[in-house]
Amino acid sequence: MKTVFKICFLVGICCFISCTEEVKSVAISSPNDNLNVSFFLSDNGTAHYKVVHKSTVVIDTSSLGFELKDVASLDRNFKIVKTTTNSVDETWKMPWGEQESVRNHYNELAIKLQEKDALQRKLNIVFKVYNDGIGFRYEFPEQENLKEVIITDENTQFQLTGDHKTWWIPGDWDIYEHLYTTSNVSEIDALSKANHANLAQTYIPENAVNTPVTMRTKDGLHLSFHEAALIDYSGMTLKVDTKKLSFQSELVGSERTNYKVKRTTPFTTPWRTIQIAEKATELIDSKLIVNLNEPSKIDNVSWFTPMKYTGIWWEMHLGKSSWDKAAGKHGATTENAKAFIDFSAKNNIKGVLVEGWNTGWEHWIGFEDREGVFDFVTPYDDYNLQEVVRYANEKGVEIIMHHETSAAIGTYDKQMDKAYQLMKDLDIHSVKSGYVGKIIPKGEYHHGQWMVNHYNNAAIKAADYEVAVNAHEPTKATGLRRTYPNIISREGLRGQEFNAWASDGGNPAEHLPIVAFTRMLAGPIDYTPGIFNIKLSPYKEKNQVNTTISQQLALYVVIYSPIQMAADLIEHYEGNPALQFIRDVGVDWKQTKVLNGEVGDFVTIAREERDTGNWFLGSITDENARDLEVSLDFLSPNTTYTATIYKDGKEAHWNDNPTAIEIETMEVTAETKLNLQLAAGGGTAISFMKK
Repeated sequence: MKTVFKICFLVGICCFISCTEEVKSVAISSPNDNLNVSFFLSDNGTAHYKVVHKSTVVIDTSSLGFELKDVASLDRNFKIVKTTTNSVDETWKMPWGEQESVRNHYNELAIKLQEKDALQRKLNIVFKVYNDGIGFRYEFPEQENLKEVIITDENTQFQLTGDHKTWWIPGDWDIYEHLYTTSNVSEIDALSKANHANLAQTYIPENAVNTPVTMRTKDGLHLSFHEAALIDYSGMTLKVDTKKLSFQSELVGSERTNYKVKRTTPFTTPWRTIQIAEKATELIDSKLIVNLNEPSKIDNVSWFTPMKYTGIWWEMHLGKSSWDKAAGKHGATTENAKAFIDFSAKNNIKGVLVEGWNTGWEHWIGFEDREGVFDFVTPYDDYNLQEVVRYANEKGVEIIMHHETSAAIGTYDKQMDKAYQLMKDLDIHSVKSGYVGKIIPKGEYHHGQWMVNHYNNAAIKAADYEVAVNAHEPTKATGLRRTYPNIISREGLRGQEFNAWASDGGNPAEHLPIVAFTRMLAGPIDYTPGIFNIKLSPYKEKNQVNTTISQQLALYVVIYSPIQMAADLIEHYEGNPALQFIRDVGVDWKQTKVLNGEVGDFVTIAREERDTGNWFLGSITDENARDLEVSLDFLSPNTTYTATIYKDGKEAHWNDNPTAIEIETMEVTAETKLNLQLAAGGGTAISFMKK
């Protein structure tokens, strides 16, 4: 509370000095006093803020404001009417997640602004300052002279203090499936990534980056920019000024409306977030994004159980089978589904995803008008949905539904209730939804306000039917899983399937060591790990997965999701001793420890499984082989564990010898230290079972 007292004291002194002199500045610090945010008005009444970490300026003087349609901009001539402070230190429980308990500890500063002119429009700005970063948002209160707000631009600035090393993807309005580029801020060129041959849809209108975007200063401080609680608003990209070394919010627009956001007062924007960490590993530790969301609005989600799953999916990307029945090698047959159910039941895997089960697949690829193509309740005649569900229930396995909307939103909206009701009738509690293609109606983009509302409303409605949603081709994750915990996972990155068919060689070995410090900061990822047939023979002789088998195992721990797919074909698992790790590994965690890591290079994470007390460790590296020493002091004291270590073989290499693996068993305690020898593109996966 000393920080809050300090703020109130400073504001009080200003008022005491002169009751007639306007208060133009105020500041607030984090609970540990390491972060300080100052807010002030310039001579023309424009709002600015500045962020200092210890004695170092992290974000220099940066302006705030809006441009509005057909009325004056809301960005100057302000006066501070009132400031209030608050301090919160609470703990809440995750129904599922990377850890069971989350501490939400911050100091808050709310500033009420009002224009000095005749309209006297009002705008509030709220800062929440944590030990590991800040979040701030705008509040538009109810007011007589500003009832409808049509935003053409949100001009939130982030003035950097150096030419930082940055890991970024372009500010694409339609997709996040780009490879990350590593460069200095001054070298960012998002427009060079336009017209990518491997993307189903893409639109990059200017030199901007998508979030989370992570960077490291020359002094070794790590920053990551994102947003939290994206509700009824447009997704934010960050426009780059490569000369001034600054970012500015650039909201995703709409060609149908020629504005970015339309709301009526009162309303709040999403939180603009900056995570700040002295070590890269602390970015993963941070729960700032999820903490900035409201508590759960769903009383009970016990009907969703975190799980591993297999499915009829990878075989389509390999070309072994097809989504559509007309192609003559349909994958989603009753017989094939039962084979996956049998395999899952035998191997401690609780779910089976079936793609291509419903009519319409033969009509949608390449067609401009995809409205009315898919039927979300009618299966092909070689897939007996009711029989598959009955058989799965008999085996203790849950079917995961699949809804490929093909971005034809009108069709999905019309059928959504009926589709969810079918799932409820069949006791199916999770769905993977897809949005491949340009949005229909034309002129909307995947990440604009109209689609943000669709994605969120689909998930909110799903909860009424006790359905959990795993969205692909989604809008970004912004921590809404706290408010709506049936939002279980999403894609939102360049996934495993690119290894099977992309013409650019697939995902390079550095991809996932970057993802862990960028996209994963936003929330759970359905990356579909577990490919054992690395060279994809005999299906895709020109493609491959650019990791070793040991890294594929380690991903079950490193890349977090409450649902984790064993993505390969059944025949590639049968008889392989490495399958035991997939059988054993947990998916729901009591606590998580990030043991080491550097962005784009390597990362090691250990997680304790809820209920069992067993631990699992995953370590991955980029194209460089590494030796990493890890202490097992995270294990319970005075307890012996049986450690089964799945490690790269002596000659392992992501390209030259990716399937070389060694499995070793030993007894360990919290006093044990291990040396992990990671091959190029390799990894280590370890299970620690209490004796």
